[in-house]
Formats: sequence, structure tokens, C-alpha cells
Amino acid sequence: MTDSADRPVLAIDIGGTKLAAALVEESGRITAYDRVPTPNEPGRDAEDLWRALDALLGKVVAEGGAPGLAGVGVGCGGPMTWPAAEVSPLNIPAWRGFPLRQRLRERHPGLPVRVHNDAICVAAGEHWLGAGRGRANVLGMVVSTGVGGGLVLGGRLVDGASGNAGHIGHVIVEPDGPPCGCGGRGCLEAVARGPGLVAWAREQGWRPGEPSGTGVELAADARDGEPVAVAAMRRAGRALGIAIASATHLCDLEVVAIGGGVSQTGPPLFDPLRDAFDAHARMEFARRLEIVPAALGQPAGLIGAAALIFAPGRYWNAD
Repeated sequence: MTDSADRPVLAIDIGGTKLAAALVEESGRITAYDRVPTPNEPGRDAEDLWRALDALLGKVVAEGGAPGLAGVGVGCGGPMTWPAAEVSPLNIPAWRGFPLRQRLRERHPGLPVRVHNDAICVAAGEHWLGAGRGRANVLGMVVSTGVGGGLVLGGRLVDGASGNAGHIGHVIVEPDGPPCGCGGRGCLEAVARGPGLVAWAREQGWRPGEPSGTGVELAADARDGEPVAVAAMRRAGRALGIAIASATHLCDLEVVAIGGGVSQTGPPLFDPLRDAFDAHARMEFARRLEIVPAALGQPAGLIGAAALIFAPGRYWNAD
């Protein structure tokens, strides 16, 4: 417990498709929430994005009516310098070296402001109050616009040398596979991210009912048995299963909790995922792994961002 248990954390989740913010109590209860689309259109600059975020935060704090805040916790797409949080999200071109932590400190003087990778916040949230609660060795994953992850080993978040430990999205699953935004080829993210799945499905002849052709629609078609959509999810599931097998052989995990929009596809994704995991996880200790949907659902990243403030002994190892 903190000495500010009666004050909520302003929790923020920044991604390529949406900006979300909430007031989160120490129990994990969300008392105010809102989200807006990320202003990610061509021609938008860094200040356009900051103004959208600033307006969202003001609205959430006003609606929550809290007498004060315990701090500000943030999950943001990477890469970033850590813990300074100068952020350059691959899916947000307008921000390159944007001083997010410093700008939030200026907005909230005197409060602790802690920023980590968005997928790392999902891992922290799932370990704190979700599918990994009570377990010491957990990988939390996000499969959405991108693919990311965070590691809790021995009951504590592992940051690594640069704050990027657990970044499973850039494990290679197809050495001669599609190009990735990181500059490599065949990364898990390149194969399994939502926009990549949509592009692959279109190349294979998928014709969505709407011109946009979103990952949500692709997932719905897969659940309905549309052959190309099913093949796309099978391809993503296989890549995820291979990467998770490698991760658990390396880290001796107990639970992998998978969140994000693509993960909500259900059996068309999780069935081939588990088949691929079973085929590649041959060590007996690895085969005990539990692979489950994130228990906290879409708020997992916000709850994990709050954990950076409420439980720093487990989830924050910097200043």
C-alpha cells in the first residue's frame, strides 16, 4: 500500500490507433475513463498529438472529480529511451524522440510520473491483478497494431539494459519472412500484427464487407469460417506459438497472458497457437506453461500503468 491510497493514479495508454486515459484506484477500480483516436494522419505533427492527449487528460481528471492524484503512470508504444521516456513509437510517426515524461512532469508538477512500454504495462497489470496474479514468472503480450511484451521474473518486472526486456514482437519466427518496421525480416510483429494480417489476407483474395478492411472484421470473418480469414489467423497463431515456445524455454515461464485487439479473435487464433506451441515446446518444464487471454481485457495497460505508481517495488526500478 502507498501513503496515498485514497488518491487515484492518472493512467494513460498511448498506441497507434487510440489514446486512452483513466483514473485508477489502488484496488484496480477505474473511476473515470475516456479514449480518442490517435491523430495519426499524414501531416500531423508532434504538438497536434500532444494537444489531443492534453485535452483527453483534462477531461478525464475533470470527470473523475478526484481531490488529488497519487501520480501519473503511462504505457506508450516503443521504442523509447528509458526511464527518460523520450518516445519514438513505430506506429506514431509524429513522435520521434518526443520528451513525453518531461512534458507530463511539467503538466503535473510535484507528482511522480513513470512511463514504460505499453506492452510492459500490460504485463505489469496482468501480474498485479490479472491472469498472472500469484505467479512469479509471467510474460504479458499485446497483439494489436503491433506485437509487444513484458516479463515478470521472480515476482519483479524485468527491465533489461534499456527498458526493453520482453519485447517478444521482434523474436524472429520466419527468417525469410515479411519485412518489419524495425528494419528486420520475419519478426513476430511483422507476421501477427493486425494491419499485417489484413494486408496478407487481401493479397490472398480476402474481400471484406467494408472498404476499410479492419483487423476486427478479419477476426469476425475467421470466426464465421471464411477460408482466407481462417488462414490468416492460423498463420498468426503459428507464429505466436513458435515465439512463445522460445520465450518459455529461455525464461521458464508459468503463464503467458495475451491481450490486444487481435487476441480477441478467440479459437481461430488460439487453437493454432496452442498447436504450434505443443509442436515446438519439447522440454518438459516448458510444457507446463499456461497460455491464456489477458484477464483484465482492454483496461490491462491502464491498470499496469497505475501499478507503476502503486507498486513500484515490483514494477518500477528506476528513479
